[in-house]
Amino acid sequence: MFELFQSEKNDKFYFNLKAKNGQVILSSQGYESKSGANNGINSVKENAGDDSKYERKTASNGKFHFNLKAGNGQIIGSSQMYSSEAGMENGIESVKNNAPEAETEDNAE
Repeated sequence: MFELFQSEKNDKFYFNLKAKNGQVILSSQGYESKSGANNGINSVKENAGDDSKYERKTASNGKFHFNLKAGNGQIIGSSQMYSSEAGMENGIESVKNNAPEAETEDNAE
């Protein structure tokens, strides 16, 4: 499920993609408008199945994370940190499996 919300701190719109267990598996950047955030959700749905759109990274602390990029190379979502490379790969598989058919819960004002 995608959860769409507006931040009280900066009034920007964000979304999280959650797995069936409620864990956040992908988080967006901030968008100026609700329609921009909805476009971001659609972009995740379109790009989730393409393995080449995933940028796999290792943080300076040795933890693993990934970014999902749109066709233009812009980051549309980032993962949490994983303690293992296998955990990160499982996260990517979860995005691939959950995003394309996910419903959106609109919690924005």
